Amino acid sequence: MRQLSISIESFFWNLFNRVQIKDVVDILIIALLLYKVFQFTRQTRAGQVFKGFLLLILVGWFSNLLGFQALNWLIGSIINNGAIVLLILFQPELRRTLEQIGRGAKVAHLTENKDESSRIVFEISQTLISLSRRRVGALIVFEQNTGLKDFIDTGTTLESKISGPLIANIFEPNTPLHDGAVIIRDDRIVAAGCVLSLSENSNLGRELGTRHRAGLGVTESTDAIVLIVSEETGIISMAQGGKLTRHLDIDSLTKILSGMYKHDKLSLRGVLASIKAYFVRKAVKNVEH
Repeated sequence: MRQLSISIESFFWNLFNRVQIKDVVDILIIALLLYKVFQFTRQTRAGQVFKGFLLLILVGWFSNLLGFQALNWLIGSIINNGAIVLLILFQPELRRTLEQIGRGAKVAHLTENKDESSRIVFEISQTLISLSRRRVGALIVFEQNTGLKDFIDTGTTLESKISGPLIANIFEPNTPLHDGAVIIRDDRIVAAGCVLSLSENSNLGRELGTRHRAGLGVTESTDAIVLIVSEETGIISMAQGGKLTRHLDIDSLTKILSGMYKHDKLSLRGVLASIKAYFVRKAVKNVEH
């Protein structure tokens, strides 16, 4: 602990007495890293422990300045051995944070055909509304940047075109695949009957069953977007980033799905078509002149 205190004192002495551009950049990088850690671990167990760990370092530093040898030794022992313990205890949270850092920004599903995008949005939204009215449970996972192969392998591979009747038939009670999750990648239904990991959130209400906990669980470890229909109440919910949004209606569903299935106006095919049309118009003008 004393060595840590000396290092901190040396850092601040150099900071205020021999400031260089690289020191400013160094501080900004550290500040950004700490901010990202706080952001990714916010409202999680790891976040609370991380704050406590920083507070412990601060108390240890002050105890060394005030000459409290016993307290300084105790805090130093905890810090020296506690770092390894924290890495083991919070391995899932740390892995999730690293995944989020490497994942980058979410990319919406892009389709070259605007009519196909509209069809997908319409069929999925109408199917979910129909299932909701009939109180038929459903769990649909939309893959984003993070691959879901581990979950796909637990189900039955379909690799079929997105179809409202097919989705409705999968979740029909007493059918082989109705209890699992459907996983969609872009404009394909990749698999059905998939098993998802349950949420570790202990603050969820008792009214939320296994289907909701599974939907939340997959969004806690990936960037997937999940739509859920409650079998008991018919309420439609969306899970994203470990958070649940309930009581969705047709307008909300359409907005969410439209955000995922944006029409790519700048697709390669569209660009090539525009270039071709330009040269055709230019050739026609040359002939006319």
